[in-house]
Amino acid sequence: MDDRFGMREALRALSKAPERIWPDGILHHGVRVALLCGLALVVHLLFPIAPVPDFPVLEKGMVAEEDVIAQVGFPIYKAEADLARERAEAAAGVAPLFEYDPSAVDTMRARVADFLDRIRGIVEGTADETAERAELRRLLQSYGLPTNDESVALIQSPRQRSLLERALNDAIRSELPVGIASTTDAAENVASQIRLRRGEEERLLPRDSLLTAPRFFERAARHLPRSSAAELAELQRLVLIRFFEPSVRLNRDATEAARERARRAVPAIKGEVLKGEKIVGAHEQIRDAELERLQAYQEQLAKLGEVPGAATSVGRSAGAVLYNIALLLIFGLLLLHDGPAVYRNFRHIVLIAALILFPAGVAAVVAGSGWPAELIPIAFPALVVAVLWGGRLALILALVLAVLLAGQTPFLGLSVLFTLVAGGATAALAARVVRRRSQTWIYIAILAAAYVAAAVILGLLRSREAAEVITSSAWGTLNAVASVLIALGFLPLFEAFTRITTDQTLLELSDMNHPLLQRLQREAPGTFSHTLNVANLAEAAARAIGANALLTRVGVYYHDIGKTLKPQYFIENQPQGRNPHDKLKPATSAMIVRNHVVEGLRLAGEGKLPASVSAFIAEHHGTQQISFFYERARELDPDGEFDERDFAYPGPRPQSRETAIVMLADSVESAARVLQDPTPERIRALVDRIVEGKMAQGQLEDAPLTLQELARIKDQFVSGLAGIYHQRIDYPSAREEPEGTPAAAPGAAAGRG
Repeated sequence: MDDRFGMREALRALSKAPERIWPDGILHHGVRVALLCGLALVVHLLFPIAPVPDFPVLEKGMVAEEDVIAQVGFPIYKAEADLARERAEAAAGVAPLFEYDPSAVDTMRARVADFLDRIRGIVEGTADETAERAELRRLLQSYGLPTNDESVALIQSPRQRSLLERALNDAIRSELPVGIASTTDAAENVASQIRLRRGEEERLLPRDSLLTAPRFFERAARHLPRSSAAELAELQRLVLIRFFEPSVRLNRDATEAARERARRAVPAIKGEVLKGEKIVGAHEQIRDAELERLQAYQEQLAKLGEVPGAATSVGRSAGAVLYNIALLLIFGLLLLHDGPAVYRNFRHIVLIAALILFPAGVAAVVAGSGWPAELIPIAFPALVVAVLWGGRLALILALVLAVLLAGQTPFLGLSVLFTLVAGGATAALAARVVRRRSQTWIYIAILAAAYVAAAVILGLLRSREAAEVITSSAWGTLNAVASVLIALGFLPLFEAFTRITTDQTLLELSDMNHPLLQRLQREAPGTFSHTLNVANLAEAAARAIGANALLTRVGVYYHDIGKTLKPQYFIENQPQGRNPHDKLKPATSAMIVRNHVVEGLRLAGEGKLPASVSAFIAEHHGTQQISFFYERARELDPDGEFDERDFAYPGPRPQSRETAIVMLADSVESAARVLQDPTPERIRALVDRIVEGKMAQGQLEDAPLTLQELARIKDQFVSGLAGIYHQRIDYPSAREEPEGTPAAAPGAAAGRG
C-alpha cells in the first residue's frame, strides 16, 4: 500500500509543471532526458553494432555498384533448416544394431510347456467332461485365447494335443534360433541395412533379411502335418503369438549413439571465402547466393569485432547510441513544443517509452530468429497513441520508430524501412476510420491491405518471385491481426494508467442501453428529457469553441444520475401541484438536493465510469448556493444560525471547458422552460443574465474559458433554445436560482440540477 502510494506521489510530482528553473525545471526535464537516454541505450543493447564503417547495404534484387572484397576469410554456414535436414538424413542412414539373445528359445519353450502342462493337468485331473470343458474355457480365456467349442475340443483330444505340442516345440527349436525380431523393433529401422551381432561376431545384412514375428508365425505352420485341421493351425499361431519372445533385439542405446555420431559428422559449413576474394562483383544483381555470402561476411565481422581499417567497437557503439538519441530527441522536442500536456504528464511519457521499447524488443527477437521483418509490430504503438492522443502524434511516432529500427544493423536497407513506414503510418491514420471496437476487423483489413501493398511494391522494385510476395503479404496480415487485437485488448489498461478516456469508450458510454441511462429513463423520465436537451445545447457549444464535443455530450448524459435515488424531490419529475418539499424542513430539502451530486458520484464509481465523465457530476453545479432553501430557512427562523456549506453544492467549481459549458447549459435550459414569449431577444437576455451571474459568483474562475469563447457559447445557446421552447410562464428574475430553477412554488429550487 505504501509503495503504491509513494509511486502515485512520485508520478504526481514529476507531472507538475515546474515553477522555477532550479531545481524544479532541472528535475522536470532532467528525468525525461534521462529516460530518453536510457531508452536509446536499451535499443542499442538489443542489436549488435555495425561491424565495419560503410558496410554495403545490399538487398536481394539490387545491383552492386562496386566490387565487395572480403577483408577477412569467413565460412558460409548452412541454414539451420538445411543443416537439420542433412543431419536427419545422416542419422536415418545409420544401420541399426540388433543383438542375438540365445535365452529367447529356452524362455519361450518354458512358457509353452507351462501352458501345455496346465491343459494336461485339467484333462487328466477332471472326471466330469462338462466340468473339464468349463475349466479349459477358463484357462484359455485367462491367456486371451479363443474359447469356442472347436478350440476346446482340439485340446481335449489327446492326438490333436500331441500334434500341437510337437509342432510348437519344433517351431521354437528350429525357427527361433535363426533370429526373429519384434515388429516394433523392425519398424524403427528405415536404413537399407542392419548390423546383427551374435556373440563376438557382427555382420552387416540387408534390411529385408531381418525376420520378424509375422514371418516366424508363418514358418511355424510348416511344422504341422498337411492334413491338420485349420482350427489346429490357427490355435498354434495364437499360442505362439501369446508366448512370443524375440531372439533378436534392437540395441537402442548403441544405435542412437551411432546416429548421433553421424549427425555430428555432417559439416555445418558449406563453403568458404578467402581473404581478398570477391564476394559480389560490380554491376551484378544480388540473388540468393550473393545475399547469403554477404550475410555470412557480416556475421563474421561482427564476431571478430575489429578488422583492419575499421573504427574501434567503442566508437561504433557510441555512434549507434547517438543515432538512437538523435531520433528519439526529435520526437521528444515535438512533444515539448506541440504536445505540452503529454510532455508534462509523466505517466504519458512512461507509456510512450514502453510503446517504443515493445516493438524494439520484438524486432530484436525477429532479427535473432531470422524471421521476416513484416512481423515487427509497429502498428501496435501507432494504434495506441492514435487512440489516446491523436493521429498526428501517432504518425510522427511511427515514422521516428521506423527510421530508428531500420537504422539497426539487422534491418539496414530500404525494404524494412518502407515496410515499417507503411504499417505504422496506416495504423496512425486509419484510427480515425474506426470509431467503435465492433469495427475492429475493418481496421485490420485496412492495415493488412497496407502490408500487402508494401509487399507488392517491394516485389516489383526488387524483382521478387510471386511466392516471396505472397509470403511477405501473409506475414504482414498476421502482424496486422495480432497488433490490432493486442492493442485493443490492452487499451482499457492504458486508459486507466494514463487516465485518458478515449473516443471509443465515450461512444460506448453514449449508448442509451447503458444500465445507468436505462435507470435514468425508467425512474426519472423528466430528468432524462432535461438531460437530452442540455446535451444538445452543450455539444453544439463545445464544438463551436473547439472543446471535446463527444466528452461534453456523454458527460451531460450522466451528470444527473444521482437523481434516480429520489426522483420525486426534483420538480421535473413531479406531478403538477404535488411537491414533497412542502412537508420538509429547508435544511432537509437542501441536503436531498445536494446529495444528488454525492449519490451520482457513488453510482459513477459503482458503474466504473471514467474520471473524466464523473467530473461532470461533481462540477456541473460547482459550489453554488442552494439559495431558495437557504432563504426559506432564514425566513422561518430569522434569528437562527445556519452553516452556508449545508446549503451549497460540494463542488468543485468547473475545472475544464467542457464541465463549465455543461454548468451553463444546465442552467439556461432549465430557465428557458418557464420563459414566457421566448423571442430571440428574451432568450438572449436570459442567457446573458445567467452567464453573468455564474461569472459574478466566481463559478467559472477555474475553467480555461476566454471571453471570446463565452460569447460563442452564448450564441449557440440562443440559437439552440430558440428552436426548442414556446410560450411559458415568465421567468421571475427577482428569485433567480443558481441552477436556473423557478421559485414560484415551494421547493422549486430542487427542481433542476
